[in-house]
Amino acid sequence: MSAHATAQSSQMRLHLRGELLEPLPQGALWWSDQRILIVSDLHLEKGSSYAARGQMLPPYDTSATLGLVEQLVADFAPDCVISLGDSFHDGKAERRMDEADTERVRSLTRRTDWIWVEGNHDPDPPAHLGGRAAKALRIADLVFRHEPTGESGEIAGHLHPCARVISRVRSLRRRCFVTDGERLIMPAMGVFTGGLNVLDTAYEPCFPEGGMMVFAMTQDAVIPISTKRLVPDGARSDLGKWRL
Repeated sequence: MSAHATAQSSQMRLHLRGELLEPLPQGALWWSDQRILIVSDLHLEKGSSYAARGQMLPPYDTSATLGLVEQLVADFAPDCVISLGDSFHDGKAERRMDEADTERVRSLTRRTDWIWVEGNHDPDPPAHLGGRAAKALRIADLVFRHEPTGESGEIAGHLHPCARVISRVRSLRRRCFVTDGERLIMPAMGVFTGGLNVLDTAYEPCFPEGGMMVFAMTQDAVIPISTKRLVPDGARSDLGKWRL
């Protein structure tokens, strides 16, 4: 198998086309050789978007999501941050963002080379928040884009992958990283984002060679999940005493 995970200093490492990447329990990737932090699908201001349509959600998603990113930037001090699209929930999201959160975004983009990869929700990231935009980005043998195409070396987001397992006593559903060693799909980091089960047929063209591997996020770690343990949403099977 061309990709595998190893535990080193209590941290998971993924191999993708010869590059070593660290998946983080917050839902980001750390590429230490390049000092690049990769995040995806922040969906800032999703709560205010729903509120505008009459579905009231707590208006704290932007602040909470930015808090995750700020902590990662403080911990890793990256030279570059790549945000893999749908950083904003819609084209008017930055207008609804309060002044304090706006300044937090500007502070982040001032601290590092910040790249907004264009998503389907935000094809034109707001220039006044700093950073620079790209439709796709190629570094070494890797390519970064929002929507997965199945290209070798691709790191993408968009699908918000989640893994579900069940036992005799409970069902557990976790955001996850999905890879086959040639390409990788990242989980959504936005705190209000939903997820698409990795058994959905939408993933099939993303991994044309098969061999999908799943790494689920827990509170403090990222752990491998056997694909034999995965179940679709709505399933009611007894898989023994498996625990995430």
